[in-house]
Amino acid sequence: MCTHQPACPTADSPGRDAAHAIAHKFEQGWVLLCNGVLFFADTGELLPNGQVIAPRRTSWAGAPV
Repeated sequence: MCTHQPACPTADSPGRDAAHAIAHKFEQGWVLLCNGVLFFADTGELLPNGQVIAPRRTSWAGAPV
């Protein structure tokens, strides 16, 4: 999916949440990354293959408090 140079991390790589954001709804608490990962404000993730990654911390820098 990513056309950036250098390419963003793939959805199955450990650094997947470092990919570029291509869509977001901060008021709903999610960001779609160019590698197809849906990243949530609680740091949980939904991978393109449907795998759920549990949250790792309680909030992100851009989330409202």
